[in-house]
Amino acid sequence: MHTANSIRNICLLGHSGSGKSALAESLLYMTGAIDRIGKNADGNTVCDFDPEEIRRHISISTSVVPLDYKNVRINVLDTPGAFDFAGATVEALRAADAAILVISAKDGITVGFEKAWKYCQERNMPRFIYISKVDEDNSDYNATFEALREKYGNKIAPIVVPIWDGNRKVTGIIDVLNKRAYEMQNLKRVEIAVPEGKEEVISDFNYALMEAVAETDEELMDKFFNEEPFTYAEMIKGLHQGVKDLSMFPVLCGSGVTCLGSLMLMDHIIDLLPNPVEGNYHKATTADGTTEEFVVSPGGVPSAFVWKTVSDQYGKYSFIKVLSGTITSDTALVNARTGETEKLGRLYSMCGKKATEVKELSCGDIGAIGKMDKVKTGDTLCDARKVVSLKGLPYAPACYSMAISPKTKGQEDKVAAGLHRLNEEDPSFYVVNNAETKQVVVSGAGDQHLDVLVAKLKSRFGVDAVLDTAKVAYREKIKKTVQAHGRHKKQTGGSGQFGDVWVRFEPQEEQDEMIFAEEVFGGSVPKNFYPAVEKGIQEAVQKGPLAGYPMVGLKAVLYDGSYHPVDSNEMAFKLAAILAFKEAMPNAAPTLLEPIGSLAVTVPEAYVGDVMGDLSKRRGRPMGMNPDADGNTVVEAEVPMAEMGSYAIDLRAMTQARGSFTLEFVRYEEVPKANQQKIIDDAKKDEE
Repeated sequence: MHTANSIRNICLLGHSGSGKSALAESLLYMTGAIDRIGKNADGNTVCDFDPEEIRRHISISTSVVPLDYKNVRINVLDTPGAFDFAGATVEALRAADAAILVISAKDGITVGFEKAWKYCQERNMPRFIYISKVDEDNSDYNATFEALREKYGNKIAPIVVPIWDGNRKVTGIIDVLNKRAYEMQNLKRVEIAVPEGKEEVISDFNYALMEAVAETDEELMDKFFNEEPFTYAEMIKGLHQGVKDLSMFPVLCGSGVTCLGSLMLMDHIIDLLPNPVEGNYHKATTADGTTEEFVVSPGGVPSAFVWKTVSDQYGKYSFIKVLSGTITSDTALVNARTGETEKLGRLYSMCGKKATEVKELSCGDIGAIGKMDKVKTGDTLCDARKVVSLKGLPYAPACYSMAISPKTKGQEDKVAAGLHRLNEEDPSFYVVNNAETKQVVVSGAGDQHLDVLVAKLKSRFGVDAVLDTAKVAYREKIKKTVQAHGRHKKQTGGSGQFGDVWVRFEPQEEQDEMIFAEEVFGGSVPKNFYPAVEKGIQEAVQKGPLAGYPMVGLKAVLYDGSYHPVDSNEMAFKLAAILAFKEAMPNAAPTLLEPIGSLAVTVPEAYVGDVMGDLSKRRGRPMGMNPDADGNTVVEAEVPMAEMGSYAIDLRAMTQARGSFTLEFVRYEEVPKANQQKIIDDAKKDEE
């Protein structure tokens, strides 16, 4: 059982392939949690255990690995670097109190690193930078470090000095604070003498750290000016403060393969990064709707935040971070979202896919509760004496949509049930059953995201699903006023059927619903048949004359007709109205309308030209450009929704994944004549 002071919750962030899972593996090995180091390529790492992660050699969800080191529990949250799975990163950021941004010495600053930095900036999150793969071919620690300094300034504070051989490969590291050098021999850390010529570099770095530490405290500033040396404790205290108030971002380095730097990283995590009481700032909404600061408090009444859900073949686990008090497996807590009291199930400490049952979880710790059916990701569980709701998780809006259907007819319910279960685990996608296009549409972050959902439907729920282009909901409209006659006459044995109407059809601007009016004189059509005429036309407008899309902007005026005192009935007048509609439409200059979306694309200035060129190919109309707070440009445009199906993927390719966009429906507009025939032909093909 760990107290809040002896817990650190750290998330690993960075570009896909930068070495996050390998770093987690090396930390597990160095603390004795595992006895051999797994490799991503072999599919045997602790963090990447899902069949899809093993198959694709990437992380898809955040996994938790708890490390016990020097009587401190370090909960490491290994996040995916692939942008399609950013929802899992958002969850981890909520549970963590600090971040380690992993950057490869081979690749330098990548888009994934920039995004990770931005996530931390938005949350005021203390962070380390860990330069990985320093011992591999073509790695360049110095170039990577200089690029960081250039981009993020003097707050980038090196607390290690690498030792390298003639080929610029790092063979050891020097701890700047302790002025001690280490190398790895057979996965064991061995202290070595500080190499010749390194003293000056160490002194320079040490002096720079002292200068940074001096700025955190007035007494230390006086000491610094008087050239009095700082004690080790003063240095640690000052660095801790500097990291906490974001005036300093320490840089470490190492190798996940040889474990170089792993112990030093953990030492600094314990010394310099905040514990849960000092960490993440939370805002809570109370029962009466007021917002207040939520204080993480070991002595408070029990409360916990559900930051992730796993709902797989092993069962359902609700991952929680305990924010105050201590919880045990039979604690009764109120779910702030539903207002219902939930008796907690068994509690677990999670390490990758391995769940170890525990008696209790204390303030600041991360664990999981089993089989909480009514609990969702984003829920706050709290004591009935103080019910508060923490802000939900800020998932990015889903921007890539495809229709999903079973390969085998009749398995629609299985697909729907499987997607519902997967959605418990990944709330960053959503599903809509579009009655108009008769498609089930699934929307997520990109093609890889949806591809993984389809793979999981097969592996977990045994149902084969296929993705297809989502259809666009077009509309039809007339442009000319026409009059038409509809007569329904049927004579059989006994009473017959007779309905006879004259209807005028007029185009209307900005009017979705069909307007029905009558101008009948002299009782040529009795009043009791008006509703039947209206009903007939209402039915007919559901399928327009061109491609069978619903009609909008139509006014129908019944102005004449005739009836038979015996044979006329409601059905006869309804059918007569439908005949009048069918007679009129081809002569009323029918046309197709398409949905238009309001698009806002946020990109660095360098990509604006490409984005504008691409929009013109999509029949987009630029509406303006504005700078945003981060120095990017927001391009605003109106664009036909039919041209935007693959935009999420195309924009990513165009901007090296630096661009983002939002797209919202605004209105319907006429489709250019040149484009109409293809839409009509496609609709007819679908009907066959």
